[in-house]
Amino acid sequence: MKDFDNRLNVGWWALRIGLGVGPIITDIDKYFNKLADWGMYLSPLATKVVPVSATTFMHVIGVVEIVAGLVVLSRWTRLGSYIVMLWLIGIAVNLVTTGMFYDLAMRDVEIAVGAFALSQLQNREQRR
Repeated sequence: MKDFDNRLNVGWWALRIGLGVGPIITDIDKYFNKLADWGMYLSPLATKVVPVSATTFMHVIGVVEIVAGLVVLSRWTRLGSYIVMLWLIGIAVNLVTTGMFYDLAMRDVEIAVGAFALSQLQNREQRR
């Protein structure tokens, strides 16, 4: 049984680091556009509703996602993982409404499942 607990612990750390550090790195890039042109992923529906430019909106999104990553890495991992999960589902919906990027939407749903798994592993850690 101890080996099983250790494997859960390794999985917990992998998810925590991946879901915490990943958003921080990619969302810092929303200011530099080295990894991608982030504005192209914004749905035309969103650009009609949002009262600022796509670039400004993506910068705001970047701040929110950096904070979410920091929360995952903090003592509030469970809360952060739920935030990341819901945020990723929102991103997937945005991507689907572009009429393309369905593959990326599916990827984000899968990562959201990983965030949910982290929340459940965090619940297990807190019950010990």
